[in-house]
Amino acid sequence: MKIGIFGGSFNPPHLGHINALETVRRKIGLDKVFIVPNAQNPLKKVIDGPTSEQRVQMVGKAIEGYEKFYEVDNQEVTRGGLSYTIDTIKNYRQKYKAEELFLIIGADHLEALDKWKDYKNLLTETNIVVTTRPGYEFPHEFDELPTYLKDLTNEIEFNFLDLKSGRSIQFVTLNDVEVSSTELRKKLRTGRPVSKYLPLSVENYISELKLYRESGLKVKDYAQFAKFCAQFLNDKKAINVMGYDLTKMSAPSEYTLIASGTSTRHAISLAEGLTQVVKEEFNLLPQSVEGTHEGRWVVVDYGALIVHIFYDFVRQEYSLEKLWKDSQVLNLN
Repeated sequence: MKIGIFGGSFNPPHLGHINALETVRRKIGLDKVFIVPNAQNPLKKVIDGPTSEQRVQMVGKAIEGYEKFYEVDNQEVTRGGLSYTIDTIKNYRQKYKAEELFLIIGADHLEALDKWKDYKNLLTETNIVVTTRPGYEFPHEFDELPTYLKDLTNEIEFNFLDLKSGRSIQFVTLNDVEVSSTELRKKLRTGRPVSKYLPLSVENYISELKLYRESGLKVKDYAQFAKFCAQFLNDKKAINVMGYDLTKMSAPSEYTLIASGTSTRHAISLAEGLTQVVKEEFNLLPQSVEGTHEGRWVVVDYGALIVHIFYDFVRQEYSLEKLWKDSQVLNLN
């Protein structure tokens, strides 16, 4: 038996996920793939959206007709709390041998795998299949490996790493479906077409339950909401807080704020503090939060308002203000 394990938030599950599953199953020769929606990724912030149970239901809808090869496993949602892959793999190891298990991840996750709980144990208990985009260069030399992998690898062959643990890492190139869950959520919230990205059953489920709708009752006036967020950033000693009205421009949001922290740590603290105070004041979670691991450029997305918080040196490098030089500057007083 060859058993695949494919985890993620699936918020929502889309045709890119199905494409990855089908490509890996065929190329690796997997007999069965278990799809495991997480409760909460420990490396990501909590965002607004469907419940864990609704995400499980959507995955079930997405694989209708594929049940011979795929099965939804809700063990992480049932456990609740932070979801750690090693705990899930240990459960599978009670039934399957390590050489039978293949954990499917993206190339971006491989780069940061050393941040996962017990990652060395993970590389002993399961094989890894890494999905890549066209143009991705497989590592051919030890110097091209992520630092943490160099001492764990015996040998490199084309698209295959032989690990000292007895397990392997294989690379599979996808004929990519250009879609991400983050962009898809934005399309759904703004009413843009999504049919070419979603299985019909998932699209119907989202429509029926009115998922991903903009929280109009929580924020009635986004200009005032921008001023609220700007006031918080100023109170927390952010540098040069600027706001822009983009309603007359072609932009992904109606309003935007730009602010700087004195360090990457300060930028991360500003973003975390902002999401907390907005949750307390408006009962609103962001649609996404990106960049909090490094703190060089943190993006907090509230749909009609996007907040960019930079380490000040990086802000000068990108000069986002030039993008909106023709927009109306918000009076934040």
